[in-house]
Amino acid sequence: MREGIHPKYHEASVKCNCGNEFVTGSTDENIHVEICSKCHPFYTGTQKAVAARGRIDKFNRKYGIEQENN
Repeated sequence: MREGIHPKYHEASVKCNCGNEFVTGSTDENIHVEICSKCHPFYTGTQKAVAARGRIDKFNRKYGIEQENN
């Protein structure tokens, strides 16, 4: 590798809006993110299933599809 052309690699402190902090490697020393694995609905399991069900019901009513009751 050529000398002097590569950025410095640091142990970076990552801070999320939810308050979670962790350390990773990066060329930046401090990183701020809006969402992380601690607060993202996919990883936490707190997805808004009710909102999705409402959209599905609206679609089914629009096209006259009858749902099976389990």
